[in-house]
Amino acid sequence: MFLASDWTDYEVLDCGGGEKLERWQNVILRRPDPQAIWPARNKELWKSADAHYHRSEKGGGSWEFMRTLPERWTVSYRDLTFYVRPTGFKHTGLFPEQAANWDWMRSRIESRVREGRSVEVLNLFGYTGGATMACARAGARVTHVDAAKGMVQWARENKTVCQLPEESTRWIVDDAKKFVEREIRRGHFYDAVLMDPPSYGRGPSGEVWRLEDELYDLVRVCSEVLTEDPLFFLINGYTTGFQASVLANMIDLTVKEKHGGIILADELCLPVTAGGVLPCGTSGRWQNDK
Repeated sequence: MFLASDWTDYEVLDCGGGEKLERWQNVILRRPDPQAIWPARNKELWKSADAHYHRSEKGGGSWEFMRTLPERWTVSYRDLTFYVRPTGFKHTGLFPEQAANWDWMRSRIESRVREGRSVEVLNLFGYTGGATMACARAGARVTHVDAAKGMVQWARENKTVCQLPEESTRWIVDDAKKFVEREIRRGHFYDAVLMDPPSYGRGPSGEVWRLEDELYDLVRVCSEVLTEDPLFFLINGYTTGFQASVLANMIDLTVKEKHGGIILADELCLPVTAGGVLPCGTSGRWQNDK
């Protein structure tokens, strides 16, 4: 498994019964988690929640606050800092399990930068920019793409709180595949590509995205925007039924077929303080073997 075990500002205190209890700095949140189908281990811990997200039978849900929380606050991972807040869709603006991928990408980038070489990274479905900040901090220049203008703005604010230089990032509000196709036509290629595609979504012009229909073709196109000596390729998957081997097969037929290298695909997990681990999704990683 890819285990994100080095957090200090975040921890999963307990999970079970379809929920997880998390500490974000000094705020305790209780949120739904469909993976946690076992009983909770420490029922007393759950009384400490500062806010509880309740699902609605009609879809969506709402927060119940046990105390007044700040509109937003920051959490840090190593030398990175991010704004988080409870949103209306239960999310907080950060997926802590991705820290396992941040560390992996940083190590690859830092190794190349030490050789005196530049690194350009393309982050598709970039959300609030956790991976963008990690790659930029390692010394890469990152092009951050997301169809949601609000998420790009949140990512910009994270760049500011991380105190990263303006020239480290380029911000694009666009459909991921269309942007990549234009980059190929322009002859602009990248040393690394990562993506975190949703199960379902709409682009800025109303384009419909369904993962099972679109993902392979997107991966194929993205494999064509890589340089001749690429560094890494990463696909994150949060859709039920998409196993790690699905991602590995797609990478094998596209990136590895052209560039060789090594594929690693596994579950993304977080340690649980009360015991065990919480599975949070899957990642398919490709890296060159040099």
